Amino acid sequence: MTVLPRKNVLLAPVTVTPTKPLTPSHLKGLLWTDVMFRATAPLAAVTYRYSHTTYHVTEQTVGFWEYLDRTHGEADYTQLSEEEIGDLYVRYRCDGQRQSADVLRPYRDAVEHGGWVHPASERMLRLWAGHYERLGMHDPGLRKHQPPGLGLEEMLDRLATVDLVLDQRHCGGPVYLDLTRYGMPLRRIVTADGRPNYLACALRELLPLVPSYDEVVLLYDRELDADYQLLNRVLTRLGPTVRRVPIGRVPIDGKITSARHGGWHDHTAGALLRASVEACDADGAGEDAVGALRLGMRLYFIATLGPGQQQSFRHDLLRHCLAVAARLLKRSAAAAASGAGGLVDALDRHRRGHAYVDPYRLACSLLGKGRPAPDPGLLSAVFL
Repeated sequence: MTVLPRKNVLLAPVTVTPTKPLTPSHLKGLLWTDVMFRATAPLAAVTYRYSHTTYHVTEQTVGFWEYLDRTHGEADYTQLSEEEIGDLYVRYRCDGQRQSADVLRPYRDAVEHGGWVHPASERMLRLWAGHYERLGMHDPGLRKHQPPGLGLEEMLDRLATVDLVLDQRHCGGPVYLDLTRYGMPLRRIVTADGRPNYLACALRELLPLVPSYDEVVLLYDRELDADYQLLNRVLTRLGPTVRRVPIGRVPIDGKITSARHGGWHDHTAGALLRASVEACDADGAGEDAVGALRLGMRLYFIATLGPGQQQSFRHDLLRHCLAVAARLLKRSAAAAASGAGGLVDALDRHRRGHAYVDPYRLACSLLGKGRPAPDPGLLSAVFL
């Protein structure tokens, strides 16, 4: 088998704002990215860029922080659960009152210049770090201060030099990303009063990074496809090959809704982890309980749900995947003495011409009747 030359790869998944609990849709994207990162690392030099700092300045986050300070004062958030903080976020979104850019500016300045994080989101990130640890996911710096390489004005200047921005602030208007020459619509990225959206923040982060990479992989929610097509076009102008990997959400009872609307109390990451641990114990996973949890979660959210969003979340299928994982671990341990080999070959066959490894194909390769026992080295390197 011909192995592709080793390349520099940047994985840049969409971030989850630390304002509400991790839902099945969030878990799916995070596990997908984790497997892609860990599977690609033996084949390429991979950077996993996931900066909460970059996106704290969006109104979705700083608006919530201002709401909390205005309505709850000096509340102690250190003992709240992710569900309790999420309930506060749902109230904020239902409140309907939006503050001006001047009111939110001190929050943005505190993030930009001091790396400040509101206690509610700091608590949420601590809880998420615990989920990452239990799931065996690589932590790309959840609680680190990771500012973007460009300030807002610097980013806009770079776009202006290649004639990709329409700035109407001089006449009281907003700033648009202008790709109309490519038949793509104008997209507002900064409001008239100076509030950047998610796409503006992504440009601040990625414009200075991507020239150093051979391949850039953008993983994102399918609902954001229009924005990521624009981002793809801009980044491609800087030289690297850009791959878009849209990942479908996970419906709950047949419906796909944003976490801002609530309805996730029985499906948060914490709740699913607690139920899954109990299932592993009840199914007699024994010493392999941790491995069964980690592998089973990946088999469900990647191999079973797949890249689309047709299948609703099902507790019974998740439990089935946990049981399958326990059996795979036992078979793998029994076969370890025979000496499986070729981790690089096992991973490389799931690249299909690009530098990154396809998580869906790789996870599915573990399943099916008549398949050999999984290589213990593959499981430990990628799935556990």
